Amino acid sequence: MKPLRVLILAEAANPELTSVALIGYSLSQALGQVCDAHLVTESRNEAALLQAGVAPESFTAITNPAQRVAFRLATLLRGGTSLGWTIHSALSTLAYPLFEYKVWRQFGPRLRAGEFDLVHRITPLSPTTPCYLTKKLARLGVPLVLGPLNGGIPWPPGFNQVRHAEREWLGYFRDLHRLLPGLKATRDHAAALVLASRHTYGEVTAKQAQREAKAIWLPENAIDPERFPEVMVEPATPPAGVPMRVAFLGRLVPYKGADMLLEAALPLLREGRMTLEIIGDGPQLADLKARVAQENLGSTVDFPGWVAHADVRRHLAKAQIFAFPSVREFGGGVVLEAMALGLAPVVIDYGGPAELIPQGCGTLVPMGERAAIIRAFQRVLTVLTADPAAVHATGLRAQRHVRAHFTWPAKAQQLLKVYAWALQGTPAPKPDLGLEGGE
Repeated sequence: MKPLRVLILAEAANPELTSVALIGYSLSQALGQVCDAHLVTESRNEAALLQAGVAPESFTAITNPAQRVAFRLATLLRGGTSLGWTIHSALSTLAYPLFEYKVWRQFGPRLRAGEFDLVHRITPLSPTTPCYLTKKLARLGVPLVLGPLNGGIPWPPGFNQVRHAEREWLGYFRDLHRLLPGLKATRDHAAALVLASRHTYGEVTAKQAQREAKAIWLPENAIDPERFPEVMVEPATPPAGVPMRVAFLGRLVPYKGADMLLEAALPLLREGRMTLEIIGDGPQLADLKARVAQENLGSTVDFPGWVAHADVRRHLAKAQIFAFPSVREFGGGVVLEAMALGLAPVVIDYGGPAELIPQGCGTLVPMGERAAIIRAFQRVLTVLTADPAAVHATGLRAQRHVRAHFTWPAKAQQLLKVYAWALQGTPAPKPDLGLEGGE
């Protein structure tokens, strides 16, 4: 059989960045290994793609000056690039149509000529960004696969102060996205909707049987097995008396919860039962260091600061537990990276990270207000540090789960099933992507 001919749209696809851009790059390249794929991206990514060894003939770079204006305006309104992500997303959505307009001008004739079996738009990941090619492709009989789409997870009760500190005031008006021209048509005419979180799945398909029939859950993140070659083996019981090493990785801002983790860990740090590495940078760094100094615990807590993505593995590999009390996380790619290294994850049972951890592969802490989260993490860490063999066994199961289902090659194979499903046409039975269980 000839490989599927797929036109991949990923406005953001850059191996030198993180988050959405890294997903766009990693997924598009993995798909290029299993089908005849051509990537269309924004020209700001061209140099990085060539530097990474991507063949020039395998992608097309299109310039979208509106997106650059949107980025500058968003940076001004946000007071930088760290806060107010909803502002950035909203302005990017308004600037995005020019990109697809140029895509259609360049690739419309080739689509009419039948050069591609289907179109897959990977980025933007936001479920509120319409695809303005949907109706055109439907008229041509070319299926459109959208996703992974993720976003819009509500702020949990008790964290309004944190929300304001993040400058997420625009989120109060998020429901206005339903008025965006083309959004309804995007969801109604797409052949398959790949939805990356349970919340987004429910939001997109609510009271819409037609959409639910073509929606499938598939988290957006994965790991590169070449960057994480370590494979754990069945362990002997770790040496007694050695402190458990716990790691945190993320921006040091209130909603990520590094301060809550530190408070939860204080008794165990004082007793010498654990050490802690808080990896990242942000406005909380000075206060966290001051708290450690106040408790005279400098020898038990490390602050390496910001770490390049390529060096993350070296830091995480020294730990046995990955603790991540973020109260509002869409994806949770860092949790997968920790699991790939054999760390036992401890996360809040809310949002993306909790959906990545099946039973037996980690610990889910109930959502609550700040004080309740601190108490719960303290209880969990107390139990885990007392049983290093159980921690290692959990990490082993977590690693096996990630390596079976959450590598980029595995995700490409999962999406091949989605492609076949989309080409067959709903209401064909949904493909089983093998994500519901553990190992």
